[in-house]
Amino acid sequence: MGENDMIGSYTAIGDSFTEGVGDPGPDGRFVGWADRLAVLLADRLPDDRDFRYANLAVRGRLLDQIVAEQVPRAKELAPDLVTFCAGGNDIIRPGSDPDDVAERFERAVAELKAAIGTVVVTTGFDTRGVPVLRRLRGKIATYNGHVRAIADRYGCPVLDLWSLRTVQDRRAWDADRLHLSPEGHTRVALRAAQVLGLDVPADPDQPWPPLPPRGTLEVRRDDVQWAREYLVPWIGRRLRGESSGDRVSAKRPDLLPL
Repeated sequence: MGENDMIGSYTAIGDSFTEGVGDPGPDGRFVGWADRLAVLLADRLPDDRDFRYANLAVRGRLLDQIVAEQVPRAKELAPDLVTFCAGGNDIIRPGSDPDDVAERFERAVAELKAAIGTVVVTTGFDTRGVPVLRRLRGKIATYNGHVRAIADRYGCPVLDLWSLRTVQDRRAWDADRLHLSPEGHTRVALRAAQVLGLDVPADPDQPWPPLPPRGTLEVRRDDVQWAREYLVPWIGRRLRGESSGDRVSAKRPDLLPL
């Protein structure tokens, strides 16, 4: 990426992953990988240029909600770069069809590409080590295949989270096991920067320090506590048709200087 095509503005759209849930900042708002990527992009600009950044992502949003609420706003803001991560909440819903979700995702990509120079799309994580979600691994892999094919058709860079093996470590995840930890978000930001051709200050694939082995009883106790604190309320919200983002608005709805 040369000096003439430096990214001077960036808008992130998506759900809790892009909002930054699991990565709390000092002011109580979430930070997350997209905010961290914005800082890496801003650091490349000359001192006489402001880098402008908006984050429209809201936790719990389904693909159609993101397309209705965030895509038009992103087009209106007309940044140099958009990251588009959507469909994950649809895929984990019982009975969802990854082929159908992908068709709707492609229509949104086409709409964004007609208005925005660079649109980065994101695959889902490999959930083989995540209780409950490991059963959905095949659906997620199918959706990821569609996302990569769509990216090829529209010339979109791909932030491939499935291949980021270091986030398979439990330290990359928050206590709820559904959202990344601050370190997990940092590694995704570094990988996103690499996808855009930036030199990064650290390797997102750097191995974690070794952990002491855990006994079967300790693992089982942790699983029971996790189910009680996080899984049961999560299932309950879905049965009631509620979302964690029902009363949440975008944390950074305008393109503002960092």
